[in-house]
Amino acid sequence: MAAVDVVVCNLVTLWRIPAVRHKFPWMFLLIAVVGSILKELQLVPETYFSSRRNFLNVYFVKVSWGWTLLLLTPFILLSNTAFSRNAVYLGRRLFSLVVATAVWYVCTETFFYIEDVTGSCYQTDSMDVKNTQFSSKADCRRAGLHWHGFDISGHSFILTYSALLIVEETAPMASLKTASMSALPRGVLNLLYVALNLIVIIWMWMFLCTSVYFHDVSHKVLGTASGLLAWFLTYRFWYLKALSPGLPPQSRLKGQKQHT
Repeated sequence: MAAVDVVVCNLVTLWRIPAVRHKFPWMFLLIAVVGSILKELQLVPETYFSSRRNFLNVYFVKVSWGWTLLLLTPFILLSNTAFSRNAVYLGRRLFSLVVATAVWYVCTETFFYIEDVTGSCYQTDSMDVKNTQFSSKADCRRAGLHWHGFDISGHSFILTYSALLIVEETAPMASLKTASMSALPRGVLNLLYVALNLIVIIWMWMFLCTSVYFHDVSHKVLGTASGLLAWFLTYRFWYLKALSPGLPPQSRLKGQKQHT
């Protein structure tokens, strides 16, 4: 476990750098724009990750929200318990995941609705012959045809939002005195922290792949902007208010108030 402790220490040091914390959200918008330009200019060669069937996309991105909740839920319980064992406080902190899940659901369903109402069914993917028999994406796809509408990138949204959520909720590690914890919970917490950082790296890599291989520019930029807006409205606005889940302990930036 000594090796894990070293990795944790290095990761905590990295995330304590103000420039890393402040600029991290805007990296997604930069990657979305630059990656889209590279895609339009066809400057990036096809690779294993240009296929939607690649391992990371099938087993991680397509169930990304499940991975995020699976790792964050026990991490929030363990890390926040070290600051307070008050049941109401812990319930409020866990409620942040309920809020995040609601945001994820509403946004993705809205994206599906927009694609449905703005699209049409075509005989082929080249959109040369329209099929007027089907007026919904589900019916069109079931018939083996092709639906084309304004497809806001759900990948760009969920990868941006999940990564920012994880970074916010793992921030307590910077001030958590794990040495005072017993061996088992400290070991589990450290492993969860490393796993969550690994997930962030995967999300960023797949976000880059999405930017250079898939979707139109507007679809990716809007998806990314939706993720950034969802993060900003919760962690930089609502969670500063009294009637909210509150910010993670010790994760506030200078000038912010924390509610416990």
